[in-house]
Amino acid sequence: MTDNPAHEEFDVVVIGGGPAGLSAALYCTRLGNQTALINRGGGRAAMMQDVHNVIGITEETAGKELLSTGVEQLREYGCTVYRDVISSCSTETPESESELAPTETRSESDSEDGTNSTTDIDTSNPNTLDNTTAPPQITLSGTETTYTADYVVLATGFTDVRPDPPLPRTGRGLHYCLHCDAYMFIDEPVYVMGTSESAAHVATIMLNFTDTVDLLTRGDPPTWSDDTDTVLKNHPIDIIHEDVSGVQNDADGWLTALEFEDGTIREYTGGFAMYGADYNNGLANELGCELNDDGTVAVDDHGQTSVENVYAVGDLTPGHNQVPIALADGAKAGISIHWQRRPFPRDLDLLDELGPVRAEEVPGLPDELLERAIEFHTYD
Repeated sequence: MTDNPAHEEFDVVVIGGGPAGLSAALYCTRLGNQTALINRGGGRAAMMQDVHNVIGITEETAGKELLSTGVEQLREYGCTVYRDVISSCSTETPESESELAPTETRSESDSEDGTNSTTDIDTSNPNTLDNTTAPPQITLSGTETTYTADYVVLATGFTDVRPDPPLPRTGRGLHYCLHCDAYMFIDEPVYVMGTSESAAHVATIMLNFTDTVDLLTRGDPPTWSDDTDTVLKNHPIDIIHEDVSGVQNDADGWLTALEFEDGTIREYTGGFAMYGADYNNGLANELGCELNDDGTVAVDDHGQTSVENVYAVGDLTPGHNQVPIALADGAKAGISIHWQRRPFPRDLDLLDELGPVRAEEVPGLPDELLERAIEFHTYD
């Protein structure tokens, strides 16, 4: 950090440049919010050799290509993209509330098709804004820039816990997502590394795809339950307790076999490491968001956390860790923020207070985004 860092203000700041963060930033931008995406780079999606299970995206597309294309889209729509790391954050109510323009929010009883049921503003709801109540300002401290926003979307994901080496190359024999990559190993020899209930569970699931599955404990005692042990003993799975001593790859870097400390060599096309996840929840914790026991951030159906105007999406939240689901999470958060921030239709209470909406007040988009949208029209 510099002594006098730059200061940027936005309606919405999205932290994390994976599929969930990109999707949230896209929706927030296109729905009329001055939006910034702060991306430190890397992440699970960036490591994908091939993108699977995303309609319209073929396996020839790598994760980095998917993400870079998403960033280009955001910039075209007017989202500001930063390469930065957020080291700390805080939330506070502005001292001067009179400087804020009157605005109002909609209840999330709005229908799914985007139409609105007419509801009064709930003045007991801290998310409700009027001309006397200011939204909390969320300050994010980056390397050389501080960012202030009315809304923040956390899309910081998690980091897979890697087993100790020697290991196959990630994406070339070492994999972490069963639902993404099991299809790759149909009728091929597969390993699963780990000693947990999850490792045993994945090993048994892989029998749906292949008849050769080894469960590698790598010298560590199993922690799965007695019931799970009974299940394993009644399925054709070899449990290998010796640790891995070496890795054999082909000319393209793909795994061909693992060597074990007892001198045996077993052939594999690939496999899965099941050692859990470290959730990148530091910012969520600092903001006071409720966390679940496993480290995920507790959210409602729209991604709203327990903290006003703070959302969490994607792998940081409970659920399946899949690109399509992350994209949907980002979309739901963006739409929810739109419901909260859009100025029209004006509710009855504010119509009484502010009067009818004047022609010069619409459209409700900021000028910069309005100009971008007009330039972006594809029907001309």
